[in-house]
This record gives sequence, structure tokens and C-alpha cells, in this order.
Amino acid sequence: MAPTRTKDARPRTGRRGRHRTATTASDRLRRLLVVVPYVVRHPGTSLADLARLFGVDEGELVQDLNMLFLSGLPPYGPGDLIDVEVDEGRVWIGMADYFSRPVRLTHQEALSLYLRGKSLLGAPGLAEAPALASALARIEQRLGPEALGALAGRVEVGTTGQAAEALAMLRRAVEDHRTVRIDYYGASRDEMTTREIDPEQLFSAIGNWYVVAWDHRSDDERMFRADRIRAAELTDATFEPRGLAGAGRPLYTRSEGDVGVRLLLGPGARWVAEYYVTESPSERGGGAIEVTLPTKDLAWVVKLVLRLGGEATVLAPPELAARVREAAAEMLRAYRPRART
Repeated sequence: MAPTRTKDARPRTGRRGRHRTATTASDRLRRLLVVVPYVVRHPGTSLADLARLFGVDEGELVQDLNMLFLSGLPPYGPGDLIDVEVDEGRVWIGMADYFSRPVRLTHQEALSLYLRGKSLLGAPGLAEAPALASALARIEQRLGPEALGALAGRVEVGTTGQAAEALAMLRRAVEDHRTVRIDYYGASRDEMTTREIDPEQLFSAIGNWYVVAWDHRSDDERMFRADRIRAAELTDATFEPRGLAGAGRPLYTRSEGDVGVRLLLGPGARWVAEYYVTESPSERGGGAIEVTLPTKDLAWVVKLVLRLGGEATVLAPPELAARVREAAAEMLRAYRPRART
């Protein structure tokens, strides 16, 4: 049975005139990955309920569903594509049984998921902790002692320790609007500072926990990595939230003092363009990519380029390229064997 497109799936709710922000392909993909399994399990759900549940405009939701007509499994014949039907404001999705099947993980995927899940389980105040613990117990049972080896029974939940204590304190401070005094290690400048902050948001991204706060020392908004907080102490002072953005925000805040660093990244360093905020990407031959990396601290970029081990070339500014050469030469001198006397 070939997929059947609805005659006119546009919702008649008066929302079409509303201004919409730009939606990226990755946004739509993430949304579809949760919308499709939900509709498969709840056939006939109304467009209005789906839009409200997933926080999207009904018009955008219909556009997302229309994209599914081109989706499926090889060989992409009519019987291999997803069938979407929108009738009288309700949605049915067929021929997508592979979305409802249990996920089958490779040994490496399961082990990686297990270790990352154990780490996340230690986050204070995690509402999903019971469900996560149950899922991890099943994964551990399926992996067995042969797969886990020496790790079996030895991977502990990180509910103790300095990082967990700092997270717990920051969470309380966010909820109670309390000022916190912290000792913070700045990796880019390799220095420890003591400062007072008004924490407003706490979120996890790319494997790290971040706190967004108003920093009294700089009298400006700052974002701190929780694992670099060496000590944290609640003060008696309270603050009025300023509405600082949290989860979903860029992990780098642009400023007038930024320097645009132009880098040529080899195939082994392309991850830099995804991990950090970069601009003006341009593909080059051999799998390389040229990008502009905004930064406030050239010393940090010197460390990054050296860490990439020849996979990154500084194209601009010239003074940064000179600093990288000097740092590399200094490292080589440190490793040269001393002449015998």
C-alpha cells in the first residue's frame, strides 16, 4: 500500500498568521524521533494534542509529518515508506513498525550507554533517577560479568564527592535565589579565582554540567562548568533573577572583545566545528573544513591547536600562528635529551 498524503492537512486554527522562528533540520529530526513512536503507540491522537504535548505550532507539525512520506527503509518502495494519515485533525502513522521495536544495541553501544548512564545517575535531584536505575540494572544484567569484566559491581553512582556536592548546592541556590561563593578553576587561563555568583540556570550539555549565573566579579553574565568548581559555599545574600537563558543556549557567549580565529581542520579535527561555536564553515579537499572560531583568549586556542596534533592549521591571525610555533618549539626543547657532560 502506497503512502497516502492527506488532501489538506493544514490546521484551521488561525495560527498560520503567527510569526515563527526558524526551524533547523536537526530540530525537526529530534522532534520526529519522539513524535513518530508516540503516534504509533497512540493512533488517532489529535493534532492539537500533539502540538501541545511537543511544544510546536500545528502548522510546523504538519510540515514535519509531510516529510515522513519520503522516509523509510531500503529499498524505499511504496511498502517500505512511512504511511501518514491526517483526517479531521487526527493523526495515524503506519508502516513504521521498526520504531516500535525494542532498540538493539551493539556490545560497544550498550557498554557506553551503561557507563554514561551511571555517571548521569549521580546528578542530584534527577527526577528520572528511579527509571534510569532500573534501565541500567537491565543493561548490566544483559551485558553480564563477561562483558563488564572488572567493572561489574564496581561502577558506583557519583552521589558523593566534590562535584556532586557542588551540583547539589548550586541546585538549591537556583531554587532559593541564593548567592554562592565559589573557587573556580579557569582552564583557559590556568588560574584559580574566588568569586560570588547569582546562579539562575543549571543544565547538562555535551557531557558536562553548566551553571549560568550573574558574576559579581565581572558584573556580567557568565557560564561555569560545575566540575571546575573546587569549592562552593552558600551565602546569606539573595538575588532577583535576571532571566538568564539556560538549556539550549550556545555554550559560548559572544562579546565585542572576541577575536575571530581562522582554522583549517583536518578530518581528525572536524569535531571542533561541532563541539565549539564556529562560523563561516567552508569545505576543503580531503575531508578538511575551514572555520572561524570566536574566542576571548588566544592562549586557550594555542592549547587546542597543540592538542589536535597537526590536524589543525592556524590561518589567521598571524600572531596566533607565531604563538603556536613558539609553544611547539618549547615543548620539543623540553623533550630533547640533555647533553652528557
